[in-house]
Amino acid sequence: MAKSPAEMAAAMKANLKEKTGKTLAQWLAVAKKSKLAKHGEIVKHLETEHGMTHGFANLVAHEHLGSAAAHTDDDDLVAAQYAGAKADLKPVFDALMAVVAKLGRDVEVAPKKAYVSLRRSKQFALIQPSTKTRVDLGLNLKGVEPQGRLEASGSWNSMCTHRVRLESAKDVDAAVKMWLKQAYAGA
Repeated sequence: MAKSPAEMAAAMKANLKEKTGKTLAQWLAVAKKSKLAKHGEIVKHLETEHGMTHGFANLVAHEHLGSAAAHTDDDDLVAAQYAGAKADLKPVFDALMAVVAKLGRDVEVAPKKAYVSLRRSKQFALIQPSTKTRVDLGLNLKGVEPQGRLEASGSWNSMCTHRVRLESAKDVDAAVKMWLKQAYAGA
């Protein structure tokens, strides 16, 4: 089953020295010494200059900057996305997460303020409650022709190649499950 974002972050911190050769404190010193102030700049520096993978670089950058993303409870982020007028969309999210939980143990579920990113070695999908009546499932399916419900992402989100519009949990059908599995396999 997929780990929660909090479990993933804890596991990454626990494995940081083994996987990268340095402890979190040592990486924080590297980030401080770089004198970079923006999250993206720190991530790029750690990746290009130190060979760190994106996930670990992102973790160190968040910790270095003391950003809310590193310390906010992920359940709170998801709850906020499906609050108020979008509360009726939570079953769509839950249905998608049930599919994601069966994909593999290496899925990283990373809630953001407006959406939830699904990653493996790279992002393969995202789940976003876009309107009060619709959840958009963004997928990275390079080389797959858009057809029917599987539309080109267009200007909706540049991080995904395709989008599927979902209005109820029933819309998370065999086709959606197949597209999610395909995106996961390509990540």
